[in-house]
Amino acid sequence: MPQLQFKGRVFVENHHRAVPFHELTPVREKGLSEKASLHDNLILHGDNLAALKALLPTHRGKVKCIYIDPPYNTGNEGWAYNDNVNSPLMQDWLGKVVDREDLTRHDKWCCMMLPRLKLLRELLREDGAIFVSIDDNEVHHLRSLMDEVFGEDNFVATIVWEKVYSPKSSAKYFSESHDFIVAYTKQRESFKRNLLPRTKEADSRYNNPDSDPRGPWKSSDLSARNPYSRGTYSITCPSGRKIGGPPAGRFWSVSKDSFLALDRDNRVWWGRDGNQTPSVKRFLSEVKPGLVPKTIWPYREVGHTQSARKTLLQLFPDDTPTFTTKPFELIQRMILLATDADSIVLDSFAGSGTTAHAVLAQNQADGGNRRFVLIECEDYADTITAERVRRVIAGVPGAKDETLKAGLGGTFSYFELGRPMRQESLLDGSALPAWDSLAAYIFFTATGQEFDPSETDREIGWIGRTRSHDVFLFYERDVERLKNLALKLKDAKALPDWERRRLVFAPAKYLDSDFLHQYRIDFQQLPFQIYEAVDRWES
Repeated sequence: MPQLQFKGRVFVENHHRAVPFHELTPVREKGLSEKASLHDNLILHGDNLAALKALLPTHRGKVKCIYIDPPYNTGNEGWAYNDNVNSPLMQDWLGKVVDREDLTRHDKWCCMMLPRLKLLRELLREDGAIFVSIDDNEVHHLRSLMDEVFGEDNFVATIVWEKVYSPKSSAKYFSESHDFIVAYTKQRESFKRNLLPRTKEADSRYNNPDSDPRGPWKSSDLSARNPYSRGTYSITCPSGRKIGGPPAGRFWSVSKDSFLALDRDNRVWWGRDGNQTPSVKRFLSEVKPGLVPKTIWPYREVGHTQSARKTLLQLFPDDTPTFTTKPFELIQRMILLATDADSIVLDSFAGSGTTAHAVLAQNQADGGNRRFVLIECEDYADTITAERVRRVIAGVPGAKDETLKAGLGGTFSYFELGRPMRQESLLDGSALPAWDSLAAYIFFTATGQEFDPSETDREIGWIGRTRSHDVFLFYERDVERLKNLALKLKDAKALPDWERRRLVFAPAKYLDSDFLHQYRIDFQQLPFQIYEAVDRWES
């Protein structure tokens, strides 16, 4: 498969692996939950690359639908490349605003996107889908990156969203009316697309001119362009007119025997005078309960930029954010098509929090229990992103829209991206993580499995189990106590006897290999052996 080449690629291809895991620090007063939890709806404030990495222990392979709206790279957005890649070239890029005069702006955009797409893929379920908003500036580069990360066979569609409802007379060449939404799956054969609800407009195309007892129907052409060896027969109309065969260059789509069977069942329409070229009757009662989505999404169905602006005006009447946002109905359609009732939906370029609004709106529409995960790196993560979600949940008394006025209900937990968990910080005690944070990091890194804090038992150090092991952590967030902490004989004897091998992480041990074997213990020293996966013993 062809590979997109760009300046800096060699330094970012594996950068997502070098990004350290960070602690996620709850800020309870900024959320709407009594107790902050990583299994709640989430809003994370911090660099989105580091935040995506921090989500791996609890959300890897769990996200059903991803929607992102990255910078379009128009040259007017004021974004800067800030990934701390260890290369003089990349360091020279840091903090510099990407504008139209920047001859490397497309390279920088690709460098920014590639590691994020790789982490997003790790978070996606096998039957999950990702939707990316983009315009003409980077759609060609995005397709190449997505083909590489997700596989060209997992491409679903490029959707055209009609984002404005009137042309701009000031346009130099053409008045731009659309954006793109590029859709991929993680494993196309596992992905099952939902149907859109049927509309009154779609149903109005069916009528019943012959009072058929089976109800309304519409006629469909009985001819097709595809060659069909049994589709060239002549037909006699009820009026007596003979039709020598299908229209020139076409073929009847069914054999003569099938056609006669349809006619006997009154499924062929000859026109009111019985003299027209036949068509087949498609009954409304027999069609699918929903509509197959098209690749063009009109603003009448999913909103436009001005409707999104009006929603923001209702939510923030006194201090409306100035940046452009998407209509929540647009994202709600993606959620409807790509999720089930208890899915997780992730947006790592959260902006004003539109994706959370869309998730809550869809939950109200179908009684679902979907959860959202939003990541926003800018300072307005609390004052705009989270504040919008608070108001959507609680309701806005002055809103014109009755749904916004009443509120959609729900909760969320707010987290700040904390310190990186580096081995050297454990060695020198400069930035010791909390027990729960280290437990999550160790369990995921060593086993590749999701960490569930509700199943831990801190008194005995148990942090979870794999197919072959129970995993334990001996750790204290105190440098002096940590220096003297070790797995001793009394600790080994006190471990629960669950008839499984024990994988124990501790700073040191005072047991020889015979004792470890006797007590079915595989010992891993902190912090050096975290990356020795359990697969070593399961192979």
